[in-house]
Amino acid sequence: MTGHEARLACRSGAISGSTANIANGYVQGNLAVLPGDLADEFLLFAQRNPKSCPIIGVSARGERSIPELGVDLDIATDVAGYRVWRHGEVVEERLEVGDLWRDDLVAFVIGCSFSFEAAMLEDGLPLRHVEMDVKVPMYRTSIPCAPAGRFAGPMVVSMRPLKPAQAIRAVQITSRFPSVHGAPVHLGLPEMIGIRDIGRPDYGDAVTIASDEIPVFWACGVTPQSVIAAVKPDFAITHAPGSMLITDRRNSEFAVL
Repeated sequence: MTGHEARLACRSGAISGSTANIANGYVQGNLAVLPGDLADEFLLFAQRNPKSCPIIGVSARGERSIPELGVDLDIATDVAGYRVWRHGEVVEERLEVGDLWRDDLVAFVIGCSFSFEAAMLEDGLPLRHVEMDVKVPMYRTSIPCAPAGRFAGPMVVSMRPLKPAQAIRAVQITSRFPSVHGAPVHLGLPEMIGIRDIGRPDYGDAVTIASDEIPVFWACGVTPQSVIAAVKPDFAITHAPGSMLITDRRNSEFAVL
């Protein structure tokens, strides 16, 4: 399946929920859609926090397309699951948001760890959430993001359990993908970054961690949702965790050799 074919399947409702292992090789992105009066501040926030918010595409105000990410791409229909926010609270999840679109909205697409996961799998590294067919576990941390205007809040991380030697290799592999979160931000000892219970993620699903494995944490594109909850804009749209926008760009384009 190509990126375009995957978007059409999302548009029709044939694909919903997690987009892991769909259109392998194509870049997937997290979504944050905000009113225009917040767009400049959010862009600055993303620039100050490139590990959490590596922006790969921005729409023109009021536009539902981002041509550099794909042909026939509609931000309001082509994501596998949306969250609608009002005053910092999720008020509903739905499969399309066309009827909610406004002329002042600006869409930001943020790099996703699915890109570096493909490289990890190609190298033979295990991904527990893929093996268990669940969403990757994600946690709010005590790591503060660099503030910008009204935007401030904690970093969200995703976690993958690995044996120590595998973790070293994962650092080497993911360092090649700085535009899709890059290398881990923390290894082991979750309590040091404010995670009290590794078995209870804030987003996604819990996974098994073997006795000879350590949790490895990467900055996560769900961070904007944590920040939106703190900023409490009157209206916002994001992807549902695990439900990404699939683009026409290839993962190989984002690798730094």
